[in-house]
Amino acid sequence: MSMNFRGRLLAATLCAGAVSALAVPASSETLADAIALAYENNPTLQAQRASQRALDESYVQARTGWRPTLGAQFTAQWAETQTPIAGRGVDLNGDGVPDSFGAGGVRRSNRGTGGLSFTQPLWTGGRTAAAVNAANADVLSGRENLRRVEASILVQVIQAYSDTRRDQESLRIRQENVNVLTRQLQESQARFDVGEVTRTDVAQSQARLAQSQALLQSAVAALAITRASYATLVGQNPGELAPEPSLAYLLPTDPDEAFKVAEQFNPQLRAQQFSEQASRARISGARAERMPTVSANLAVQHNGLIDPFDPRDNFGRSVSATVTATVPLFTGGLTNSRVRAAVERNTADRITVEGVRRNVLQGVTQFWSQLIASRANIASSEQQVSAARIAAEGTRQEQQVGLRTTIDVLNAEQELRQAELNQVSSRRDEYVAAANVLATMGRLEAKNLVPATPRYDASKNFRKLRMTWGWVPWEEPVGIIDQLLTPYPAKAPTGKAEEAPIGPGLQAAPATR
Repeated sequence: MSMNFRGRLLAATLCAGAVSALAVPASSETLADAIALAYENNPTLQAQRASQRALDESYVQARTGWRPTLGAQFTAQWAETQTPIAGRGVDLNGDGVPDSFGAGGVRRSNRGTGGLSFTQPLWTGGRTAAAVNAANADVLSGRENLRRVEASILVQVIQAYSDTRRDQESLRIRQENVNVLTRQLQESQARFDVGEVTRTDVAQSQARLAQSQALLQSAVAALAITRASYATLVGQNPGELAPEPSLAYLLPTDPDEAFKVAEQFNPQLRAQQFSEQASRARISGARAERMPTVSANLAVQHNGLIDPFDPRDNFGRSVSATVTATVPLFTGGLTNSRVRAAVERNTADRITVEGVRRNVLQGVTQFWSQLIASRANIASSEQQVSAARIAAEGTRQEQQVGLRTTIDVLNAEQELRQAELNQVSSRRDEYVAAANVLATMGRLEAKNLVPATPRYDASKNFRKLRMTWGWVPWEEPVGIIDQLLTPYPAKAPTGKAEEAPIGPGLQAAPATR
């Protein structure tokens, strides 16, 4: 963790402490601001984008099976042969002439070789076609995983934003409760001094005030934690947070529509479907191992004596063109085993698709139920606050005329504060549940929440790599031949439509919650 970021997290804690003194925050921001910052700067999301760009390279690597290779080889050899006296003048090479040796029976020689080799695959039996289709499906699956990570980050940002606002409100309520109980203690002490109440009433007020002060410190700590979580996700400390804008424009009208949209656009389900297509293509690749391969090779080689001071041309040249067909005849059962393994992996992926689909539907049911329950809690908590406020005010007035005791007033105040805390928590729970419903449906995306923010295009890098360094013009014909002339053709992955952006995006909420 960098020193700057540690400083920001420490500042989050210190700022939370300052809030306890009711200091006014220095800045104001909306949920749209927080989402835009996280979308551009969140480390987890940035890392996933980099991983996706790395995954794009697998498609290029698979296509190299249709591309030529060019290699160069250079060798230089120097040799020294020393012949003993007894062997000099002897015919060693069998040509009938005694061999000659240099002075002292030492003979030295050197030789150099240089050549280029160009190899072009003509037909891989469908191996490369299957690898390309599998890599393409992997890339599409990776894009859906990127959508899943994006939705997860946005849910966390929304939750951190709502938690911070909830804890800020809770801190305000706790601080107000301390102020009220402080005045209550002062009033009880004054009444005790004139003999209107007993020491018990004063002790009850003191106990409630001490409890309220402890709860206030807990609220300060809770706010510090949520502020730190917010800073971790967004990259900066929260200032004065505006009320959460409505998500109603993205939410369906009934759960059936939510189920339908989730089955079509949930990123986890779509990623698993693409993974199944990738493993299906790898079955064709495993079966293609039974097929022959055909390649052409052109080689040019020069060799001869290395002597830059010799005016004679001592180098010879050879040129060869070769077409090679390789036919696998017997692999000891390795190919058949690989085919069976690929089939079972595809079976597992196909079964997992159904498992993921059920989990997605379960998630929609879970979060939709939480949403409905939270909305009901909001209505109940509003009624509870209204009734508790009337009860607290009435109890205080009745105490003035001797109809209520001090403990009655303290209990009424406690019920009012708890009702206010329940109201704040219910609103937070409703908003987070709505965000989770949208994430499970596949709608919680930056294009729907902050359409003005420049959108990261995961396919841009892929399109750029399509005809990058290494591409040759005859690659496509070779690929068509490889795809068609095989008894085990691999199907290209089937793309899926994207849901059109839904406007108008997050709008500023009213000033009051």
